[in-house]
Amino acid sequence: MTPTATADATTTDRILAACREQILTGGAASVSTRKVADAAGVPLSQIHYHFGSKRGLMLATFAAEDRRLLDRQAAMYAGNEPFAVQWRRACDHLDQDLESGYVRMLQEMITAGYSDDELRAQVRDMLGGWSGLITEALRYHYAHGLRLGGLTADEACALIAAVFLGAETLCLMGQTDDATPVRDALRALEPLLAAAQQP
Repeated sequence: MTPTATADATTTDRILAACREQILTGGAASVSTRKVADAAGVPLSQIHYHFGSKRGLMLATFAAEDRRLLDRQAAMYAGNEPFAVQWRRACDHLDQDLESGYVRMLQEMITAGYSDDELRAQVRDMLGGWSGLITEALRYHYAHGLRLGGLTADEACALIAAVFLGAETLCLMGQTDDATPVRDALRALEPLLAAAQQP
C-alpha cells in the first residue's frame, strides 16, 4: 500500500468511527457531515470526496460493521453444527451485537430508511445478505433431518428474521423484564429445535 493509500485509509477510518459514534449517541437523524468532519479532525471536503453525501457516509459506516458480522455468521454456519447449536450461537451473537452497538445502528438505519427510498433500498439489500445466509443454512439442515412443520426454508427464514428484528426492537426499548423475557424466550427454543432435527 502506498503512503497516499495508507493516508486515505486512515482518514476514512477516522471518518467512519466519528459517524458511528454520532449514530450511537444521537441517532441517525443527528448525523451531519460537518459534525462528523469536526469529530474526525478532517476538512468537510474529505467527507464529500470519500463518501459523496451524508447518505453515502451513513451507508458506508453501517456497511463496514454489517460486513464484519455477516462474515462472522457465515463462518458459524460453515461449521455445519446442528441447527439448535447454531441457534444458541446466534443468541450469543445477539447479546454481543446489542453490547457493541450494532443492533442500535441497524435499527437507526431502518428508521432513517422510512423517509428515504434510496437508503431503504440499500439497507434492505444488506438485510437480504443475512436472509440469504440463513436460508442457505436452513436448506442444508432440511437436507439433514430438520423439520419445522410445513414451513419451507424461505418461510422459516422470514419468521426467524421477524423474530430477531422484533427482539432487537424490544431490547432497545428496554422491554426485557420478567413480563417480556425476550432473550430467555429465544434461548428456550433451542431444545425444541434440537428435537426437530433427527439424523
